[in-house]
Amino acid sequence: MATGQKLMRAIRVFEFGGPEVLKLQSNVAVPVPKGHQVLIKVHACGVNPVETYIRSGTYSRKPTLPYTPGTDVAGVIESIGDGVSSFKRGDRVFCSSTVSGGYAEFALASDHTVYPLPETLDFKQGAALGIPYFTACRALFHSARARAGEIVLVHGASGGVGLATCQIARAHGLKVLGTAGSEEGKKLVLQNGAHEVFDHKEVNYIDKIKESVGDKGVDVVVEMLANVNLNNDLKLLSRGGRVIVVGCRGPIEINPRDTMAKETSIIGVSLFSSTKEEFQQFAGILQAGMEKGWVKPMIGSEYPLEKVVQAHEDIIHSSGKTGKMVLLLV
Repeated sequence: MATGQKLMRAIRVFEFGGPEVLKLQSNVAVPVPKGHQVLIKVHACGVNPVETYIRSGTYSRKPTLPYTPGTDVAGVIESIGDGVSSFKRGDRVFCSSTVSGGYAEFALASDHTVYPLPETLDFKQGAALGIPYFTACRALFHSARARAGEIVLVHGASGGVGLATCQIARAHGLKVLGTAGSEEGKKLVLQNGAHEVFDHKEVNYIDKIKESVGDKGVDVVVEMLANVNLNNDLKLLSRGGRVIVVGCRGPIEINPRDTMAKETSIIGVSLFSSTKEEFQQFAGILQAGMEKGWVKPMIGSEYPLEKVVQAHEDIIHSSGKTGKMVLLLV
């Protein structure tokens, strides 16, 4: 290792597998930004379900081993590459993607994936913006082409993506229904833009939703657990209604006939398919929301870097999730 090379603590994954493959190392070289890259001193990093799928080796995109997980960091610009003009050392920022991985004291990111973090949000909230809010924007505007006046059901609304979807949909004139699995979760969903909330642990909650929307049905379902709910979603839809699949943890049997009479669609969402232009469009929506105050990330569990294994176990196994899970580095 070159003399004078700075070292940092970072999580490294040397083989795909369970949460135990996440190894904390304290002698990882701090990356150096080149060209259009910035180096961020990480204050907080979001933990997302997708990172557990990537770590286990079951996700469609496999990083080259070893790697550091994490995309949603918030912190302060430490240094910049010689092609960067939009940021300077000391700027407060958040990002939607990293080059070197976010579960670390420093993270490298391309400048086009980095955005100013207003003083009105703290670093934990900044770390909750990336995947959840950009996914919510993609689901609502790109995949569902949702319009003001439509009814949207956020199926599993109390987690990071769910709350983001409620806030964005409400601000854009949709009627927002949400589901959650705990009293705390239901309260949070109502506080974050839902007009009505339903307990998805109740046996007859689907009937209650049908009762609420009447014959018309739901125009858009944003679905966090398609392997459990897709069958019911199809029966709730209006004519031309769309189920937008954001999360799924396995197969489900459905009857395609349920899509025919009302000409409904099932559409999958992959944030990583977004173009640079789409990311800029979503960032514009969120920047406006931060200025107006309706983008308000809700923080759930917080963990130090040493407890990352626990965080990965909890994000998959704790039902009735509320708010966004974050790792704290400062």
